[in-house]
Amino acid sequence: MSSGIELIGLSAGMLTTLAFLPQVIKVIKTHSVKNISVSMYIIFCLGLILWIIYGIYLDSTPIIIANTITLVLAAAILIMKIIWDRRSP
Repeated sequence: MSSGIELIGLSAGMLTTLAFLPQVIKVIKTHSVKNISVSMYIIFCLGLILWIIYGIYLDSTPIIIANTITLVLAAAILIMKIIWDRRSP
C-alpha cells in the first residue's frame, strides 16, 4: 500500500476516533448519560469489533488502530451509561 494512501487512512481514523473524545469527556464531567442510546452504542461497538477483525484480516494498521481506540471510547460511554442508569432512582 502506498504511503500516501496509508496517511489518508491514518488521518481519517484519527479524526473519526477523536470525534468521540468530547462525548467521553462530557459524560465524565457531567455524569449525565440520560440522552445516550444503549442500543446505538451496543450496535456501534459490535460494528467496531467487526472492523477490527476486518483490519486484522487485511493487515491494515489504520483500520486496526482507529477502530480499537474508538471501541475503547465507545465502550467507556456504554459502560458509564449502564452503570449510571442503574444508580438513578
